[in-house]
Amino acid sequence: MQKIWLIIQREFLTRVTSRSFILTTLLAPLGIIVFSAIATFIFSSKDDKITRIAVLDEGNILNKTIKDESNLYFLFPIESLENLKNQTAADKKGQKTYNGVLVIPKLNDLAANKHQIVYYSDEQLGLEQTMRIKRKIGDGIRNFKIDSLHFNKKQLEALDTDVSLSPKNIKSTQKKSDSTALVGAGLGGVLGYMLIIVILGFSGQVMRGVMEEKTSRIVEVMISSVKPFELMMGKILGIGAAGLVQMSVWMLMSFGVSCLLPLLGLSSSMGSAPMIEGANTPNMEDASLQIGQIMTELGNMNWWFIVPMMLFYFLAGFLLYASLFAAVGSAVGDDLGESQAMTLPLVLPLMFAFYASVRAVSAPESSLAVWTSIFPLFSPIVMPARLAFNPPMWQIMLSVISLIGTVLAFTWLAAKIYRVGILMYGKKVTFKELAKWIFYKN
Repeated sequence: MQKIWLIIQREFLTRVTSRSFILTTLLAPLGIIVFSAIATFIFSSKDDKITRIAVLDEGNILNKTIKDESNLYFLFPIESLENLKNQTAADKKGQKTYNGVLVIPKLNDLAANKHQIVYYSDEQLGLEQTMRIKRKIGDGIRNFKIDSLHFNKKQLEALDTDVSLSPKNIKSTQKKSDSTALVGAGLGGVLGYMLIIVILGFSGQVMRGVMEEKTSRIVEVMISSVKPFELMMGKILGIGAAGLVQMSVWMLMSFGVSCLLPLLGLSSSMGSAPMIEGANTPNMEDASLQIGQIMTELGNMNWWFIVPMMLFYFLAGFLLYASLFAAVGSAVGDDLGESQAMTLPLVLPLMFAFYASVRAVSAPESSLAVWTSIFPLFSPIVMPARLAFNPPMWQIMLSVISLIGTVLAFTWLAAKIYRVGILMYGKKVTFKELAKWIFYKN
């Protein structure tokens, strides 16, 4: 244990004191915030191209009441279709009277729920412009039907009801609101995404560290004083401790930022999907109320259970995959192409676990979410995504027990491969060869 501890200290201090580690730890959250802000700005920016559309309303459905908006102008000239088409061509100065001609046929059947309109232009409409035109024409046809059928518009609007779901527990005294599922989904998604990044990143560092020591033949000197298993475990635990420090700093900084944003009057939805233009946008009071509900839900989370379990799944998942990556690193040496081929079977379960965690966030009690959170190769990513939804304790315990057993088994197998592969040079390794190394005797 003393030798393992010395190796852990060396690996931990070497990485934690490096400039790249410090910069990555401190600047990565800032980079994510900047990226989210840029993404929000990009998605919220509107089309600045001026588009003039001539509308040929054959049935006078719109009654020339369609409104212009955001560089999208609608005009109702009294001319034939052919003349309007000709005016979409550029003149000698490159100017156009219209960018396109929109033809709205007569509405013969008021009960029809589909109506085909035609847009003539040599310019391709963007998706945003297409959606805005369809929405405007759809609203105009709806108003036309209301007037033609002599319906009361205010009474029809009264039929639309905004329903909010307020969950209540039967036996538990824990308070819930309609933001509970939203907060749980957001928290679960962040936890799962963070774990897969850290586990995959630091497992790769373990493999690269083993490969560098093997190719430089430093490992031959180290093996003379420590056993291969001690060297492998010391390297894995040292790099894992560095990863734990980095993840803890990220969690503290993320929590600090999430608490600071409401105080500054900023929305915590940076980086979220852009809102569809024309949808109802909440006012400041609703936004403040929603932020307050989110902060209340975060405060109601069982952090004394979620944080230790998250650390457990990080450590167990890291030991599981890092030991396998270390075994691959000891076997392939400096052949990058061979290392990529050997690590592909290790990366695929992580990728599947990531997609399963996305599903677990939206449907935490589905069969896929439950069984992938129990299966050891997927549980380090999927179960943390479900913790915010309070899964049954038997599922958590079964996941923990199976994960611990798998970690012990895989670490033993990796150690068997490592002790042979770390001193093996000049031989192309296959999976069949790795299986033989497991049964080699000392």
